[in-house]
Amino acid sequence: MAQPRLKHFGWGREGEGITPEEEAFVWARIRERFRIDEFAEVKPPRLDEIELHPPRVKPPTSLAPIASTERYDRAAHTYGKSYPDYVRGLLGDYAAAPDIVVYPRNERDVAAVLDWAEAAQASVTPFGGGSSVVGGVEPRIDGLGRYQAAVTLDLRDMHRVIEVDRTSRAARIEGGAFGPALEAELKPHGLTLRHFPQSFEFSTLGGWIATRSGGHFATLYTHIDDLVESLRVVTPRGAIETRRLPGSGAGPSPDRLLIGSEGILGIITEAWVRLQARPHFRAGGAVRFPGFFTAARALRAIAQAGLYPANCRILDPQEAYNTGAGDGTAAIMVLAFESADHPLEAWMARALECCRDHAGELEPAGAADAHREGAAGRWRNAFIRMPYARERTIERGILNDTFETSITWERFEGFHDGVKAATEQAIRDATGHEGQVTCRFTHVYPDGPAPYFTFHAAGRHGGLIEQWHAIKSAGLDAVIAGGGTVTHHHAVGRDHRPWYDRQRPPLFAEALKAAKRALDPHSLLNPGVLIDA
Repeated sequence: MAQPRLKHFGWGREGEGITPEEEAFVWARIRERFRIDEFAEVKPPRLDEIELHPPRVKPPTSLAPIASTERYDRAAHTYGKSYPDYVRGLLGDYAAAPDIVVYPRNERDVAAVLDWAEAAQASVTPFGGGSSVVGGVEPRIDGLGRYQAAVTLDLRDMHRVIEVDRTSRAARIEGGAFGPALEAELKPHGLTLRHFPQSFEFSTLGGWIATRSGGHFATLYTHIDDLVESLRVVTPRGAIETRRLPGSGAGPSPDRLLIGSEGILGIITEAWVRLQARPHFRAGGAVRFPGFFTAARALRAIAQAGLYPANCRILDPQEAYNTGAGDGTAAIMVLAFESADHPLEAWMARALECCRDHAGELEPAGAADAHREGAAGRWRNAFIRMPYARERTIERGILNDTFETSITWERFEGFHDGVKAATEQAIRDATGHEGQVTCRFTHVYPDGPAPYFTFHAAGRHGGLIEQWHAIKSAGLDAVIAGGGTVTHHHAVGRDHRPWYDRQRPPLFAEALKAAKRALDPHSLLNPGVLIDA
């Protein structure tokens, strides 16, 4: 049975949303945090109330069967899921809607769309599931006359698992494959890609590769970079196919140029990806620590011991409280191991030894499913359901967003305090009220963690984007000044461009522009992302 279509506004599919119980929990925390009982509420317009400009271009007859100018298609492809995207959608601002949405069925269709767009002077925005939280999928037309129209190219009809190589544990998969469908086709083979970003249900393999996605697992094979064996990419100048190899020392890697290119160099149509056997052994639980930095030191010991847990996130006390994983008096480590090959008691025992060395205490839980019960289970559920709450809180003017980074261990504690203080001050300056900034680790490496900051503030309808921009800018200014990266796994998009420009070496920027000129000489693809057109 066909699934309901994705919402044109909000997270997930039509008919899905936050439950009454979840909403009651969220608002209890918000009222407690801000001491506010009543919130001004703005409801998003219904689909039939959205005003769209008439299409400025018409596809040729050859593309008509795969092209749409229907209201839903255009509205649903206007924005991703960033905070400004939601605010503009809430206000009914769909001026950026694409003129046409095209659903190619194969590489010939992709090439034909690019050829036609060049002739029509139309920008082309590649689109997977539209889950970008950094302004990466909004169609753009500049004011200089370069583009006469905007086309969105949605790869959802290119979703096949074409070939599975069980000997080498790899599969050839089309770029439009969504996470659940991809995993369902691999399951009969006893294999898994094991890449589970928070957007897993609503994002695609091509999108993961284009944005250098990070999965839910916190160590070892978590970035999509590590899972790509080779690529096929259709560019305005022709197709690129990289050689399928376990590794190579032959010059700079063409795969590495294309992974993370965010749709500016070409359309990722296929990839050979490395698979793993499905896990049968699991162990885990939640560990309480007296403070966040104490938990971080324990986690550093685990990372440097080479244990490679599947999950080893830490939540500061307030983050744990906000998600229901703790009572606000202790930092929580969510710890889990998985294996397809061997029992994990020895790995878990050594990790807990590292925790005890830093005053960590294991939370009692059922032995068989400790990684899914107690604090670990409560956090996991909150993590998966969090995006559904956001579409409701924004209606009442709550400023709630995240930014993630990475930093080496020796700089982490001072870096954390500097970023948090700058963001808290920005909340006071932008709103006139106290807000809240929390931190957790999403990923960890032997040489450093990936801190993930969340800020909460009571905003004002009519000024939400300006308030959001002031707060997030202050946080990212502090990140760059402290030596961190502007993004660890959420991509650059347009929201992070000013800080990416500061992070990126100037000569590398010139090299990237040269690659853009070689592969997309008329700057059709995703203008404004990573570099200027």
